[in-house]
Amino acid sequence: MLSFFVFIGLVCFMSGALSFCMKGGHFLMMLLSLEFITLSLYFIFYIYFYMFSCDYYFSMIFISMAVCEGAVGLSVLVSLIYSFGDDFFQSLNILW
Repeated sequence: MLSFFVFIGLVCFMSGALSFCMKGGHFLMMLLSLEFITLSLYFIFYIYFYMFSCDYYFSMIFISMAVCEGAVGLSVLVSLIYSFGDDFFQSLNILW
C-alpha cells in the first residue's frame, strides 16, 4: 500500500516536471509547476520517513524552505509584472 503512495508521488513529480518544461514561457506557470514538484517531493519524503519510522524534522525544514521559495518567487513575479506588464518571457522561448 505504501508503494502505491510512492508511485502517486512520483507520478505527481513527473507531471510537475513535464508541466515545467511545457509552459516555460510564462513565469506564473513555472512557479506553480515548481510548487507542485515541491509538494510531491514533500509527500514522498513523508512516506519515506513513515516507512522507516524516522523523525519528521527534515520534512518540517523542507516545507519551510518551500514556503520561502514560494514567497521569493511571488515577489519576483510581482516585480516582473510591475516592470513589464506581463509574465511572458520572450527570450526564454528561444531555448525551447
